[in-house]
Amino acid sequence: MMFRHCQCRTICRRVLAAVAFAALLKTILATMFACARAAEPLDGEDGRPLALNQFRPRPSLVVPADRPQRAKYPVVDVHIHPRRKLRSVPAQLDEFVRVMDQQNIAVCVSLDGELGESLESHKEFLWTKYRDRFVIFANIDWLGDGRRDEPATWDCHRPGFGRRMAAALADAKERGASGLKVFKMLGLVYRNPDGSLITIDDSRWDPIWKACGELGLPVLIHTADPVAFFQPIDRYNERWEELERHPEWSFAGKEFPSHDELLAARNRVISRHSQTTFIGAHVAGYPENLAQVAKWLESYPNLHVEIAARIAELGRQPYTARDFFMNFSDRILFGTDGPRPINRLRPHWRMLETRDEYFSYAENQYPPQGLWNIFGLGLPQEVLRKVYAENAEKLIPGVAQRMEIYAKSRPAAKYDENQGP
Repeated sequence: MMFRHCQCRTICRRVLAAVAFAALLKTILATMFACARAAEPLDGEDGRPLALNQFRPRPSLVVPADRPQRAKYPVVDVHIHPRRKLRSVPAQLDEFVRVMDQQNIAVCVSLDGELGESLESHKEFLWTKYRDRFVIFANIDWLGDGRRDEPATWDCHRPGFGRRMAAALADAKERGASGLKVFKMLGLVYRNPDGSLITIDDSRWDPIWKACGELGLPVLIHTADPVAFFQPIDRYNERWEELERHPEWSFAGKEFPSHDELLAARNRVISRHSQTTFIGAHVAGYPENLAQVAKWLESYPNLHVEIAARIAELGRQPYTARDFFMNFSDRILFGTDGPRPINRLRPHWRMLETRDEYFSYAENQYPPQGLWNIFGLGLPQEVLRKVYAENAEKLIPGVAQRMEIYAKSRPAAKYDENQGP
């Protein structure tokens, strides 16, 4: 009996060892297979898997297309960053003005003016040759002579900061500034000495907003970012591919305010300062929900919006977006977040002017934001004229005079109804 018991145990051990070896062999083979597949290019060729960031579908649609090569009417671009993107290089500025001429962009608004001597240097860069083509917005200097990594040393946390900035803005106006640009770092980056984020509606900043109203300086304010940037970067996020390339653009998580909280704080400022003109950058931060933006425009007569870098959102909802433009044609301004090259400008004209269907919103860069194409809104001439220039002429000091100069220097600009001057 003892012999049989030992024999059974030996057999069991051998069986278990065989099972374990089989499982190990299966794991090894699976790993080798996975490694072999991982070494293959994920290009979708010959039955191979396709990586999402390699997806480049070519539409098979055959539909009418107008493809305008330039804006139909002279344009005011109220949102460009020449200090950062042109790096204060004169030759790059010359090239951009050539693009402006070719695309019928009459005037651009630089949002990079800063204050004091920095404003003077930016004026010299833009206005030495092209004073009639650019107006400049100033910026708030939150840090002063403080150390960037030590918020407690920043000027904005010292007594009287709001009054000092109000005085600095009055000086900026004397130097020729036409408005104030507020960047999204207010609410998302700048911090208090205790490490908490500075809030947009902090009463310490009220003297700044009040001064802008008294000085007649419109405030172009960028608040929040696309809704997808506040959502987890997972398979449900419609801009996963973009965020996978730029994870630093994500504001998901408890360490940041929500998208709704940021916009609500901004709106409280707009409500408190009804005598100050506010321009909500990027369709007031919520192009994904034009019904909500419409409610804000109805609630705050001093709020306007501009469309910079959001044609991808507007053009994928052509019926809703067209209704929005028709209903608020007096409150919408044109912007690009440029300077943009010609191939990045033309989709703007195509979306606003034509009824073209299902085209790329960023030529030669599909898809930089979302995996979709856009549609033309086919806006009527009177709406195009308002969005392209007339609304900016009314709101932004210095634009109307420059538009008159542009029209006189290019008489055809007023009359060509088909192709522009």
